[in-house]
Amino acid sequence: MKTILIAVISIFSITAISSQEKSVDTQKSTLHWDAQKVTGEHNGTISFKNGQLQYKNDELTSATFVVDMTSITCSDIENEEYNKKLVGHLKSDDFFGVSTYPTSKLVINKFSKTKNGYIAKGNLTIKNKTNPVEFEVTLVDKKLKGKLVVDRSLYDVKYGSGKYFDNLGDKMIYDEFELDFVVLAK
Repeated sequence: MKTILIAVISIFSITAISSQEKSVDTQKSTLHWDAQKVTGEHNGTISFKNGQLQYKNDELTSATFVVDMTSITCSDIENEEYNKKLVGHLKSDDFFGVSTYPTSKLVINKFSKTKNGYIAKGNLTIKNKTNPVEFEVTLVDKKLKGKLVVDRSLYDVKYGSGKYFDNLGDKMIYDEFELDFVVLAK
């Protein structure tokens, strides 16, 4: 009986050593957005609410990131009135509806090692709409870096979209926007 107990403890110890979960340092991690329209572009930041990175034998295996959509900012408009107007519009139901959907979530189920980093595969949820995503990331000096291109129309973010509205002319906003991120673990 003692031998069986020692074997079970050893198995759990080996599993605990080979599998590890690290929390995202939300204060040091960054998430930048960039969206373009016919007549220009806008950019800003969004804060991570929380997240976890899972490792097995020091290899990244999966991750979960929750983003605080109420924290969205605009970096390129210096005029305070226009800046507040854009941010308010982005938070409205025309775009991300943050009063109803205060968070978005990215769950990466698989990291496949490549020559320069990883291919991340998972699911992105915005406004309770979930779609599969795949993008490249690197892990250097404990910093997970990547760029995710998102088609907002897949997440019921239709305002100014040429897919849904005719005759927008120079008011059209492109459906794809970019999310550049650097994630650090605690």
